[in-house]
Amino acid sequence: MQREEILPLSIIVHIDRFSLSKDLQLEALQEFKELCLSSGTEVMAEVSGKIDRPSPNFFIKQGKLEEIKELVRSHKAHLVIFNNDLTPSQERNLEKFLGTRVLDRTSLILDIFATRASSHIGKLQVELAQLTHLSTRLVRGWSHLERQKGGIGLRGPGETQLETDRRLIGHRIKNLKKRLDRAHNQKEVNRYARRKGKEQVVALVGYTNAGKTTLFNYLTQNNLYAADKPFATLDSVTRRNDMPQLRNVLFSDTVGFISNLPTQLVESFKATLDDLSSADLLLHVVDISDKDHRFKVNEVDKILKDLGLSEKPCIRVNNKCDKLDILDLEDHSKNSHNQIWLSSITHEGFDSLFEAINFNLKGKINSNWISLSSDLGWLRAELYSTGGVLEERISEEGLIELHLESYQNDLIKLLDVEGFTLISNKQTQEAI
Repeated sequence: MQREEILPLSIIVHIDRFSLSKDLQLEALQEFKELCLSSGTEVMAEVSGKIDRPSPNFFIKQGKLEEIKELVRSHKAHLVIFNNDLTPSQERNLEKFLGTRVLDRTSLILDIFATRASSHIGKLQVELAQLTHLSTRLVRGWSHLERQKGGIGLRGPGETQLETDRRLIGHRIKNLKKRLDRAHNQKEVNRYARRKGKEQVVALVGYTNAGKTTLFNYLTQNNLYAADKPFATLDSVTRRNDMPQLRNVLFSDTVGFISNLPTQLVESFKATLDDLSSADLLLHVVDISDKDHRFKVNEVDKILKDLGLSEKPCIRVNNKCDKLDILDLEDHSKNSHNQIWLSSITHEGFDSLFEAINFNLKGKINSNWISLSSDLGWLRAELYSTGGVLEERISEEGLIELHLESYQNDLIKLLDVEGFTLISNKQTQEAI
């Protein structure tokens, strides 16, 4: 049987608030459609409208309610999806009136996350988010369970089914948080080990479906799943880069952001978001071919600010330039260390990206004469391997002197090595 034959049929409902601008309303509707299609449903009809104040019982007015009910009947829809957050009582009342299942925006996103999670930690995070969301819907949303039932080994005397459900969910949430805390502690150990070594971490961040994983795969020569749909990546992954231009740099691929990200998702994905806070540099990947890219850039900036990451060094990477009529990407990125234009598909523009990453992590390139004592042959070999040695000579005292081109931060670290001496002029030393 083909997949198309078993897709659930749905009616999608997009209700705007009068306070939103027309541009934001169109962007929100298009994004909602992509989310619905990404969830694996077949959209049979769209219902849109505007509302000033939501109805406490059904969220929408009676006329719109009747319109949706007729569409459900005529299309034999299995599902009605709202691009709004519904209260438990509104969701219950809508399901009763329409005679079919109703999902709000948060439930839709959680459902997509549940189908995409692949790693052990990712599955735990999604389950925690789902149970946290469900626990807020037990009070009125499950009122049909508020009656005495026999429950062998589950309840004390007089405990209702609702109380049992609430208690069991509470125990499961507590257990999930403990397991995630252990995973979080292990990640902290890994980060500490990296900080003790020479590796620096660059985290890819951006709106969902901006092309982060495709860029990550090229930089690290990995083969992670990448697709042209929202939330193709749900698990944060860190790998060593495979580019000779970047030494001792690790890259982290992270979960894409989305506007109005549910708060319980942000809390549940704390371990994933911690990868951003521990990174030395952020690459804000932008789908520059998207007509709504300015709106999405602002949304990511707002989330980074909420996470306390707005001050972290960041390079904006304008990706998917192959979809635009741009002749010379390197020329667009010339002399810029905070905004790069490239294509992860055609691999154009990456030289500028490598230069910008090195500049932000290691500072500008300096040219200096340095001297090494006779027991630092290992350091001489390491400096030659970087390709930064321009000339070598032996001093009158028998010391090795090298004319070295190196990044500013790398040179600062070398000054702590006993037997390493900087013999450049005073002006260069003051610059360092």
